Amino acid sequence: MSKTVEEYLEKNPEYTKELTKLREIIHKTELVETVKWGIPTYTINGKNVVGIGAFKSYAGLWFFQGSFLKDPQNLLINAQEGKTKGMRQMRFENAEHIDERIVKEYLLEAIENQKQGKEIKPEKKKLVIPDELKEALSTDSQLAEAFDELTPGKQKEYAEYIHEAKQAKTKLTRLEKITPMIKSGVGLNDRYK
Repeated sequence: MSKTVEEYLEKNPEYTKELTKLREIIHKTELVETVKWGIPTYTINGKNVVGIGAFKSYAGLWFFQGSFLKDPQNLLINAQEGKTKGMRQMRFENAEHIDERIVKEYLLEAIENQKQGKEIKPEKKKLVIPDELKEALSTDSQLAEAFDELTPGKQKEYAEYIHEAKQAKTKLTRLEKITPMIKSGVGLNDRYK
């Protein structure tokens, strides 16, 4: 994971020109440069507005609340239709296609939208506990107590881990694996955080 923007640019030499040009345009706004998730991200008042990134066949901007942008040039793409709600991408295959005036218009609108507080909040999904985990919780009071003490996010990780298994045998194997973890109060993915 990149710790600086320069490090990110070095790791993506095939799109250094494009990323550098986008970065220079962003620097002409009031956005504050930072690195989040190893990727250059630009904020206003601590809120994410836009990021730059290199992908297999293009470099681009992604607007965190891009669904609010007017998009008069029809440049914005929803990278995951049906899944992504607010985020939109603007893609460039080469630096010559980056029109500073147009990019800056989109950036200024995104900044203004953020200042106005326009944002799509993630939907909170109800915790659905799979039958295998429900049964284990009802027969083991120590496990049930430990599960109740976990944060909602950790409870969800465990529930989804069991639910995602396709075969009953795999669900039970996963349940055996996570039982001691739940009892010790750790989350399924704590070691990656």
